Amino acid sequence: MISRSFRVTTPARPAPWSWPRSSRTFGPWIAPVSASGTRAIALKLWKGQLPNRPAGELVRELYEAENRGKAEPSGSQDMIGLIYPGINRLDYDFRANGGVFPVHIQSLNSSRAARWLGKVLHLLPVEPRPEGYGPLGVKNLDPKWVARLGQAGRDCFDAIRHMDIVALGQSLNLNMRCWEILLPHVVRHPLIKVDLPGLLKAYQRRYPGAMYSGCGGGYLIVASKERVPGALQVTIRTRPA
Repeated sequence: MISRSFRVTTPARPAPWSWPRSSRTFGPWIAPVSASGTRAIALKLWKGQLPNRPAGELVRELYEAENRGKAEPSGSQDMIGLIYPGINRLDYDFRANGGVFPVHIQSLNSSRAARWLGKVLHLLPVEPRPEGYGPLGVKNLDPKWVARLGQAGRDCFDAIRHMDIVALGQSLNLNMRCWEILLPHVVRHPLIKVDLPGLLKAYQRRYPGAMYSGCGGGYLIVASKERVPGALQVTIRTRPA
């Protein structure tokens, strides 16, 4: 079983699952970040209003809508980050649901923890993924590093529960180290022109921790009690819309 860390859900602007332009989802895979493509499909699918149906059912419906006909489908964590409120830790098991949907979701809907997390997470726009980019060209799926990635997710969730900025930063740094080893093309790829590893290390040296929101860059997520120049911040929805 792999713990895929947490997802956070922000409040709606026109729709309950919409992310403001100043926000993202990420997690190790911090994912607080819900992809803009997933959001656009959700808005089109449900006409700007989240249906009053079980969240798990909505996740599967959105997953099918986004990935229909795709050779390399998006992960269900993007859909979960849009639909589930609060901060959520996802457990995946390849023996269940084809490894596509989590076997367990641990949720934290504490308004105090949500406010704290919104203050210490800072999102820096880096660069969109280049056309033709893919993260799966090189796979070094060492079970020991897969296990460490799972532990990074659990550590991240625990750090948020205890509102521990040092532990949160360490979990983000460990998460990125795992991905750099398991899937090197996450940050190093012939089509990526930005020095993602160098930028990451610069912020990790300056602040408690940092990681990218997804493969190929996107946003750099920085954990810090201090203001991070040029960064955006998130607001977390802790109850269903």
